[in-house]
Amino acid sequence: MTELEIRDLGLVDYQSAWDMQNALAAEVAREQQPATLLLLEHPHTFTFGRRGQPVHLLWDEAELTRRCVGVHWVDRGGDVTYHGPGQLVGYPILKLADNDHVGYVRRIEQSIILALARMGLVAGQIPGLSGVWIQAEIASRCVRCQPHQRGKPAKIAAIGVKVDANNVTRHGFALNVNPQMEYFDGIVPCGIADHPTVSMAELLAETPEMRVVKSLVARTFVESFAFNSKESFDFFS
Repeated sequence: MTELEIRDLGLVDYQSAWDMQNALAAEVAREQQPATLLLLEHPHTFTFGRRGQPVHLLWDEAELTRRCVGVHWVDRGGDVTYHGPGQLVGYPILKLADNDHVGYVRRIEQSIILALARMGLVAGQIPGLSGVWIQAEIASRCVRCQPHQRGKPAKIAAIGVKVDANNVTRHGFALNVNPQMEYFDGIVPCGIADHPTVSMAELLAETPEMRVVKSLVARTFVESFAFNSKESFDFFS
């Protein structure tokens, strides 16, 4: 992997972004398009992966309609998660050089961990669980979290990917910058009931602007995957 194209799409509805991923993946497989990282936000959306359980959707149809939440069943791994304004979503569309799909997920996690560290927030990985996690002593700052969740690590970024028959990736990560966190009450996030979900805004004295977060995440993604990028990382302003 050498060249990476980064596209800042702003707010995009889920189906349009999914269609774009599929089109780009076909071009990447034919070597008509370089590896691409899509950075965007979605309107309020719940997505279920291949291991999704309907019982993990806690809001009924009336509540989903009232809150303007779309629901999609998709072909990524994992269970259910939330997307919405204030959450940075990243979709890497690239061809893996090997079949180490777990290693690919770990590198995505490491790139987000590095970006968070540069913004003053310590995060890490948990063996056996995907995503990026905040240790319990830091996560305890979350006043919204339920009492039974206190004292446990909290997820700040979810990971769910697909690697197709051509070894080309789709889907990716969702980092909670400053979304409306009450929307997570409508699901059992990732099917894990006993760990809270947190945002940067709940843990930092001052939340970085989304353009700053995008720039840092783009930079650390390039570093973690050893890409050459033509981007200057100031194109988000």
